[in-house]
Amino acid sequence: MKKFAGFLCLALVFVLGFGVVNAADEAWWQAAAAPYAGTTIRGVSESTPPSNYVKDVLAPQFTALTGINVEFETTSWDQMYDKAIKDMEAGTGIYDFVYIEQDIIYSYLARDFLVNISAALAAKPELASPEFSMDDFTTFLDYFKNADGDVFGIPMEAFIKVYLYRTDLFEDAAIQEAYRAEFGTDLVPATTHEEYTQIAQFFTAYAEANGLELWGTTVQAASGHPASFYEFFESVAPTFGVYNWGINTENWKATVANGGEMNSDAAKAALTWWLNNLQFAPPESTSSTWDEVAASFAAGRAAQGLVYGENAAWIATDPDRSRVVGNVGVALPPLAAGVLEAAEAGDGYIGYYDGGAFGLPITSKNQDAALLWLQFIGLPEVQADWAVAGSRVTQQATFDEPAVIAADEATNGYYTMFKEQGYLFAGAPAFPFHAQVREVVAPFIYRAIAGELSPADALDQAAAAADAELVNLGYGS
Repeated sequence: MKKFAGFLCLALVFVLGFGVVNAADEAWWQAAAAPYAGTTIRGVSESTPPSNYVKDVLAPQFTALTGINVEFETTSWDQMYDKAIKDMEAGTGIYDFVYIEQDIIYSYLARDFLVNISAALAAKPELASPEFSMDDFTTFLDYFKNADGDVFGIPMEAFIKVYLYRTDLFEDAAIQEAYRAEFGTDLVPATTHEEYTQIAQFFTAYAEANGLELWGTTVQAASGHPASFYEFFESVAPTFGVYNWGINTENWKATVANGGEMNSDAAKAALTWWLNNLQFAPPESTSSTWDEVAASFAAGRAAQGLVYGENAAWIATDPDRSRVVGNVGVALPPLAAGVLEAAEAGDGYIGYYDGGAFGLPITSKNQDAALLWLQFIGLPEVQADWAVAGSRVTQQATFDEPAVIAADEATNGYYTMFKEQGYLFAGAPAFPFHAQVREVVAPFIYRAIAGELSPADALDQAAAAADAELVNLGYGS
């Protein structure tokens, strides 16, 4: 692991010390940016590994290359959305670029918040970098296009939500023997929900018997935060074969009675399974968002868990932040019968393909300078070290970069899984009503976490509320 960390540091020194473009390209960037030298563009994003890399590495590189200053604010998920949306609604023009998560882009498009980047580059060819090409991106770019195929966001992160497990525990001979003696099977990463729960129960009991601060699983179940809504509907429910939040996209209904699946038997089984895992999870689980889940796993407090891939690299390789360096394995999430086959056939998906882009608000006062910045973060030359630092890949060629190949080895195949099996995962459905329906459904998930509602009652009431809200929004009748 020290060798890998040293390699990363040398790579960063090389990039920072000698630039990211060759002399000819550098001349183009300086000429294109000359009218905007000294301009300051401002952006906002969530404080995540990929965004922090932008703030600490890419923004200074861009300023050194162009003379355009970048003030990039990284904050909490809640504050990020609040600040960006209020700025665009009010037309104040505080931000010249904003983080657009894949699941909210359709709402932004419906409200005409964003500049059409394809059209903007076509209208001002003098600002179109010869190095930048939309063709370099993976199909994740498609999530940021409108119905005409125009691009409204430049992807800056993309990752899958994976099943992480502790290799030091799973491969320990004494633990393997104890597991085999109790269950009659080998201790290997779970492929079914039943196996996953069995492993969670085993490690929780094992830790208690041996005085360890260890539990059998993480659970992202913050009882008053949208993270739990997303954990259930975008990560857990699909593994039971419930897609698109259980909403029928032909008639816009969520209840089974009206053709939806939000309160189907499969959905209720999924919520029951997920909540049952709380008894085998660290006590902080009912206040855990994506950040706390990653922190719990990195602290060695869980034997396994569903963790957003943006955290995979640092958990596996950064000894300053993680106690499980060198002991992290990666696998597909546990699945119900038939779900993998459906995903392979293109008829479903097995989990969440997450990520986001930087978009250019209509209200920006520095659109031309920001347009140069958005192209810069899409250059192939800046992708590899960014991929290593943030476990994110937005361009297909990045997978074959030496730094990423080294990181793949250090993470026990995370990048290989992403490259070869990423197609089995999917982003959030293309719902313009995303936030509205989330807000009416999430309270029922919170109440189920708190034990105030059974899983069945929670989903029955959530589905009915979703149907009513969709009617209010003009979907169906």
